[in-house]
Amino acid sequence: MKVLKLIGTLLALLILYLCFWPIDIDPVAWEPPVDSGLIGVYAPNTYLADVEIFGIGDGIGPEDIDIDSEGRIYAPYEGGRIVRYDADGKNPELFVDTGGRPLGLEFDAAGNLIICDAIKGLLSANPDGKIITLATEANGVHFGFTDDVDIANDGIIYFSDASYHWAIKDYRSDIIEHVPYGRLIAYDPHTKESTVLLDDLYFANGVAVSTDQSFVLVNETSEYRIQKVWISGEKAGQSEILMENLPGIPDGISSNGKGIFWVAFPSKRKEILDNLAGKPFVRKMVMRLPESMQPAPDHYGFIIGIDGDGNIIHNFQDPSPESFSPITSVEEHEGFLFLGSLTYEGFGRIKAPD
Repeated sequence: MKVLKLIGTLLALLILYLCFWPIDIDPVAWEPPVDSGLIGVYAPNTYLADVEIFGIGDGIGPEDIDIDSEGRIYAPYEGGRIVRYDADGKNPELFVDTGGRPLGLEFDAAGNLIICDAIKGLLSANPDGKIITLATEANGVHFGFTDDVDIANDGIIYFSDASYHWAIKDYRSDIIEHVPYGRLIAYDPHTKESTVLLDDLYFANGVAVSTDQSFVLVNETSEYRIQKVWISGEKAGQSEILMENLPGIPDGISSNGKGIFWVAFPSKRKEILDNLAGKPFVRKMVMRLPESMQPAPDHYGFIIGIDGDGNIIHNFQDPSPESFSPITSVEEHEGFLFLGSLTYEGFGRIKAPD
């Protein structure tokens, strides 16, 4: 009897903890679109099964990959290091250490590496590795989670602040809470001013400028959609939804300069997340659980290539448990697709489609 009473007491304490232990999160109810799954243009395949992996042992989480004018590869790791590799993925050497958490990378016309550091803000590293801070706030609001970046031909830097409320260490809280704290921001290197182009985004993530320089795409991770923001022409300043109800959770996006945008999905849609969308109290209980017991991405390689109208041009997957995943970015360069990952130990490369 004493054992049963002890078990009952422990269960009661567990229930009280899950229901009432104070945590700094206030989820809202929302209604996700019905997930149609991987059918039609999203049908499963094994194209990504041939991914080559580089950088094993060099660090964790090269979230984005970029290549300089000499073909050298740059990968940002946990702890702040950005490591440079030869064009064949060999001979790693430290390029810079931001002291934060570098994520999105993009070279400007002068050869400076523009860095979205989730902790430090928008940075620039010259070819000698000297780092300067370009911006840490926009419209009086400090960046909370500087994420991804692309640069227009006129030098304007477009980047995302995934959440001005939650830091990278609390990214799960932002997704579970489902409040639009994200922003798309433009930084003008001439005036050194940052301007918010679009706010109220649900985890603003990947950013890509169109080849004709008329619009910018930005992924909304926790809304399963992609927004188009016009930056020139008659529609300049306007925005519209390009794609929605995606079958995966969108992360990075990049332009190949030839009309194709590559979209990385670190995971397929999670049924449990959709089922709990209308149950904010239960989602709050979930966040009281140890992280190992919270919903996690499926191990599934998944990227797509789209045009500027949102048509699916390419659909590449690898459902294998040994797949390179989660994939958080795709960068096309000279016939190859380079794949980044927020948590994988290394980065990937595979032949780009003809």
